[in-house]
Amino acid sequence: MLVTCWSAKGGVGTTVVAAALAHLAARRHGAALLVDLAGDVAALAGVTTTEPGLSDWVAVDHELPLDATTRLEQSIGTHGLSLLPTAVPPADRPDRLAALAAVLAADGRRVVVDAGVARPGWPGDQLVGAADHNVLVTRPCYLALRRASVAAPRPDGVIVVREPGRVLTASDVEEATGAPVLAEIRQDPAVARAVDAGLLLTRLPRSLARPLQVLWP
Repeated sequence: MLVTCWSAKGGVGTTVVAAALAHLAARRHGAALLVDLAGDVAALAGVTTTEPGLSDWVAVDHELPLDATTRLEQSIGTHGLSLLPTAVPPADRPDRLAALAAVLAADGRRVVVDAGVARPGWPGDQLVGAADHNVLVTRPCYLALRRASVAAPRPDGVIVVREPGRVLTASDVEEATGAPVLAEIRQDPAVARAVDAGLLLTRLPRSLARPLQVLWP
């Protein structure tokens, strides 16, 4: 199963949500792959990535074996979670990105992609199109929802990161995006502390884990 997480505006928490989803998938199903198209997952996980990465795989001009991406993976966190690192692959290789999407869609594990921010020339576009579920991560604020309402990819579900003082509701988010709210995550200092300490993938805060469990029945 391939799940892509993306946002219409930076700084909404897409990387944290994607990493948490992959951690939960590995814990529940024994193995999972976290794919980093935005370039921030390694820092969040507190690991040093190896070279080459996905950007190199996408940039090559000749065919590579299908298991070539497997050779780039790093074990992170616990419960059989692996990271496919990147230095942000080029978007001008749609053929290679389509091949990557096909490889990930055929993977027997749960695969979660941090696809970053949707924009023109966005490398995540190919993966969103191949995903079983493409999930918008957003805060319930006017600017983020305004961008999401006109973003090229159409989500089939939304994860809302709720901030204190915001007046927009889940119904407002659903109306703006045309997709159901799958989970609401409240802003929690424990999540920020786990990220800052590089412990998010080993000590996932309950305030993050509980709402996201519904995505892995």
